[in-house]
Amino acid sequence: MKFGVFCNKAAKKFLPIRDELFRQLRRSGIRYDVYERVEEIGEVEVLVVLGGDGTILKVAIEAGRRGICLLGINAGNLGFLTQFEGEQVEDAVRLLAQGFDTEERSVLEIRANGRVYHALNDALFERHYDAEADNNVVSVRAEIDGKIVDDIVGDGIIVSTPTGSTAYSLSAGGSILTPNIHAFILTPVCAHSLHNRPIVYGDSSTMRVTLIEEKPALALYCDGRFCCVMEEKSEALLRKADFPVRFVRRADSNFFDKLLFKLNKWSK
Repeated sequence: MKFGVFCNKAAKKFLPIRDELFRQLRRSGIRYDVYERVEEIGEVEVLVVLGGDGTILKVAIEAGRRGICLLGINAGNLGFLTQFEGEQVEDAVRLLAQGFDTEERSVLEIRANGRVYHALNDALFERHYDAEADNNVVSVRAEIDGKIVDDIVGDGIIVSTPTGSTAYSLSAGGSILTPNIHAFILTPVCAHSLHNRPIVYGDSSTMRVTLIEEKPALALYCDGRFCCVMEEKSEALLRKADFPVRFVRRADSNFFDKLLFKLNKWSK
């Protein structure tokens, strides 16, 4: 099995964790290549990602397309997507050496402005700043399988995967979805109507997002990265991508234990 290590040198706890990871890999006889940019990633089967959630999101889509399995070691802040904390490097390498199970996470495919984008966490549609616009809010129509869900007036909407349900969607009041649920969640952002509420829908459905009014325009972000600007009457189609992202899973992995630990850490 071919292994690689993807490093985020900007992570606060990076150096001591990196050095210990390399030492444990050599000690276990595991040969590996080291990458610092997505374009550098070679023909590997397992990629150890040293950083936080942002680092994993940076490599996730490329890894998913190529069938590369990810193992995250937290050298960042929160680390919802990581399986091990920085002080558990030895346990992580032991798992790699002895064998492991994997789990699949669904990916969003977004078609907008003639291009295709992907997101492991979420697609955000929000007001694009325009000095000439009279309104400070956007009007967005959401349809699922051709049926109108609602016209949402506010700062925008988030469409998230179960993986992304504990990210921006959660901060905006969305529900938490367990990773094995075959669903996506539509979460309004600061809606101007109290009847707008998060909606969970099956991931076999297709969502259409349309900008109703001329101004302001709508900006699309996928996993926090800017993608494009949607003008009046333009639309985006969202569905489940035809590939997942695979993660190494610990035998003792417990989503609810991790959730409580991370949320308590986050709330401090």
